[in-house]
Amino acid sequence: MPANLGGTLTPAQGLTLTRIGYGAMQLAGPNVFGPPRDRDRAVAVLRAAVEAGITHIDTADFYGPAVVNELIKEALHPYPADLRIITKVGARRGPDGSWRQILDPADLKAQVHDNLGRLGVDALDVVNLRLGAHDTPTEDSLAEQFGALAELRQQGLIRHLGLSAVSARQLAEAQAIAPVVTVQNLYNLAHRQDDDLLDLCAAQNIVFVPYFPLGGFTPLQSETLTKVAARLDASPQQTALAWLLQRSPAIALIPGTSSVSHLRENIASADLTLPADATEELNGIGRR
Repeated sequence: MPANLGGTLTPAQGLTLTRIGYGAMQLAGPNVFGPPRDRDRAVAVLRAAVEAGITHIDTADFYGPAVVNELIKEALHPYPADLRIITKVGARRGPDGSWRQILDPADLKAQVHDNLGRLGVDALDVVNLRLGAHDTPTEDSLAEQFGALAELRQQGLIRHLGLSAVSARQLAEAQAIAPVVTVQNLYNLAHRQDDDLLDLCAAQNIVFVPYFPLGGFTPLQSETLTKVAARLDASPQQTALAWLLQRSPAIALIPGTSSVSHLRENIASADLTLPADATEELNGIGRR
């Protein structure tokens, strides 16, 4: 029986996402570079996610690079009819594993084709344009880059478009070019600079996907979070994810893991109800 995944969101016709999804980044090797330590285990996690009812998998061809998309295809192709794979463009990896922002329109189109080929699909469900650094969106114009992706959408190679690491002004600029269905920005209990942008997305039926919902490469550390979680008989990670689900009905989560047991723990956060006093305590973390 499918797990409770916090319900679903439908930001556009034909695009329904479970609020708890799965972020595939951690399936690659150390530092998201090279093959996984255990390929069979990585395949098992992907299959367990789908078996649990998750219809929202987040990936990118620069994870690995190529490794994660190839794993997704190996594990899940031919894909279930309701599965939506969301990818992103705007970066490539150097031979040393470095992350290189690449926003040349021609290269962005090439990145889309890389994702198409490695995932084994004729069209990508959603492509997010990744712009600024993960914690500091810029105010640079995105018209040329987003316009290039909009052309591929018109050609039928992309069904829907989204944005990542963007400001409210950039969102408005993109919407003047083509509809935006998702926004992926850094957001969690301790990093809440985008509260206003989140509320804007909720008002416009745009799915807001916090990346690094548990802190990412620097996991959340909070005495308050630890104490509240213990009181609720839950892990700090489950508590932090439950807070995000409760923060806004527009939020969908993509916590990553390379472990089936950890995947199940993340999914269980949808069953955790935060009482008002716990929510208030947790809210205080982001105010400091």
